[in-house]
Amino acid sequence: MIHRDYANLSILLVLAIFIWTRDISWIDSIEDTLPIVMSLPLFLWLAQPLPFNKDLILPSFTGLFISTVGFITGIIIDSCFVLAVFWTMIMWFLFSPRLDKDKRPAVKRLLILPLLAFPWLFIEGDFIGWWFRLSSAWVSAHIFSFMGFDVLHEGTHIIVQGLPVGIGNACSGLNTLQSMLIAGSALAYIYLGDRVVYWLDLILIIALAWTANTIRIIIICISALTISPKFALGMFHTWGGWIVLFLMICLSWMLFASQRAYYLRTSSTA
Repeated sequence: MIHRDYANLSILLVLAIFIWTRDISWIDSIEDTLPIVMSLPLFLWLAQPLPFNKDLILPSFTGLFISTVGFITGIIIDSCFVLAVFWTMIMWFLFSPRLDKDKRPAVKRLLILPLLAFPWLFIEGDFIGWWFRLSSAWVSAHIFSFMGFDVLHEGTHIIVQGLPVGIGNACSGLNTLQSMLIAGSALAYIYLGDRVVYWLDLILIIALAWTANTIRIIIICISALTISPKFALGMFHTWGGWIVLFLMICLSWMLFASQRAYYLRTSSTA
């Protein structure tokens, strides 16, 4: 790396700190939010090796100009998501010319990780959290009804065998959703980063995260019915974030490993 690279890294670090500190509401759930800072180290690890060109190649002025304008726009409209998008673009335009051409496509596939390295989902994802709660409550109610339980469902609340279950904000999975997306994206790249289907799997990761969170809600309801509500809403519920993250990793691993095995099998028989 050259002096210009270190200067660019300093600029990116200052901008990243600005994004994280401009709205510190994530502190209320710091134990669930802070793990997303591992997204950048994970990006660097998966992108290894990072061979830099020995020649000094200037970044695209047009790309940097558009990214800078976009970043300023994010400040004006007060959007953490927009800031994260254009921070990622600034990073790409600063460093992509310094990478060997053969390495750029692989690094570009990993840009989802820098985008997920900021708490925009926790800060601005209330609608997503509400949709997760509403749909999970609907599915849970139908599953328990199919199992023969007496179920009453209204919005994000269900009553199973007379036991009221409210799918509140803590059950939306929003605090851990970004961590789930990071874990799923990393596994998708490890197994299918060299395949076109990788881009489709990045969309499927959202469905996997929803599935993992819904399974967690169903497990909590079952534990409340079979053991006790106190157990379900106590330590079991407290550790729910880690449970849903573990489920997400398992679901992602099963899906992407199966896809990888299928492509290897079909390519070997072709």
